[in-house]
Amino acid sequence: MNPFDLSLPSKIIFGNGCISRLGEEVKPHAQRVLLVSSGNPNRIQSALDSLKASGVLVSLASVKGEPTLEAVRSAVRLAQSTQAQGVVAVGGGSVLDAGKAVAAMAANPGDLMDYVEVIGAGKPLPNAPLFFAAVPTTAGTGTEATRNAVLTSKEHRLKVSLRHPLLVPKVTLLDPALTVSVPPEVTATTGMDTLCQLIEAFTCKTPNAFTDALCREGMTRAVRSLRRVFKDGSDLEAREDMVLASHFSGIALANAKLGAVHGFAAPLGGMYDAAHGAICAALLPTVMTMNLRAIGEREPNHPALGRYREVAAILTGLPGAEAKDGAAYCDVLRTELGIPRLKALGIQWEEFHTIAEKASKASSMKGNPIELNLGELVTILGAAY
Repeated sequence: MNPFDLSLPSKIIFGNGCISRLGEEVKPHAQRVLLVSSGNPNRIQSALDSLKASGVLVSLASVKGEPTLEAVRSAVRLAQSTQAQGVVAVGGGSVLDAGKAVAAMAANPGDLMDYVEVIGAGKPLPNAPLFFAAVPTTAGTGTEATRNAVLTSKEHRLKVSLRHPLLVPKVTLLDPALTVSVPPEVTATTGMDTLCQLIEAFTCKTPNAFTDALCREGMTRAVRSLRRVFKDGSDLEAREDMVLASHFSGIALANAKLGAVHGFAAPLGGMYDAAHGAICAALLPTVMTMNLRAIGEREPNHPALGRYREVAAILTGLPGAEAKDGAAYCDVLRTELGIPRLKALGIQWEEFHTIAEKASKASSMKGNPIELNLGELVTILGAAY
């Protein structure tokens, strides 16, 4: 059994309507907060009502689309000018990542480039972030359970992370009712991101007993509910399953690792205007297939092979499923959910080698169960094209 350390949100609250508890959870920690959202007033009204009912003073910051370095810098200036004592993020993964970064930088000197990985100095944060509460409104990234904030540098055409153990939210409210209005296409892409994270954390180089349990449970819930919630967004039982599966995936990736799918997603997300979950969905079947081929050729006794068989059994519902059946299932599911291949997402085949080189250096790639060479990475892109 692999040894492990655990990094978890300090407090997790789950249940339909639990957004009403936001104010009472925030007030003891912060009387003035910056609320980060996508800017849609309908999506944050219940959060505002709860905060104001508890006497918390609120300033608003909007983050549209992927959180860029400049968007975070702008929100940090607002947090500091309003003397915010905490940050509350209500939204999808991009909003939550932005909120984490704002909470960190509002309490620390210097610029983001001093602390972000890959393109920056990657220094550790000298001060603890401001109090941070996360309220996800999609079931996808699981970032409400992780210790990093994924940000986009348009200048470098790359996604990078700001990372610190204390970036894990102090309070996380999981209210499935907030996800009911998410449109089918977003439900599909975020749901496939959830499934991908569960599969990668389960088959990575460093799984552990704790994350294994969450991955098994999360995959089971996603399999029974992703199609349902795509067809009927008002299916609250299925929404509950997907919210929990997403949260389990976030805890799992934060405490194990990911793999080649997310290794590719980092450069692709910075180079192209394509949804993260759509990129993951397009790549997942071909990465699984290549991993199985590489394992069979180089390490036929690799423990990940048994894990891929277990994944296939969970996904297909067939105890005797072969490992390759899991990859086939993911490709069929992608098609059923209307998620296109890489070509339709705007990915240019002329950049395959550049993408592969960037992906080979991504932090998530280090968790892949077997090291893949550049030729194999390019082959994956071609097979997903």
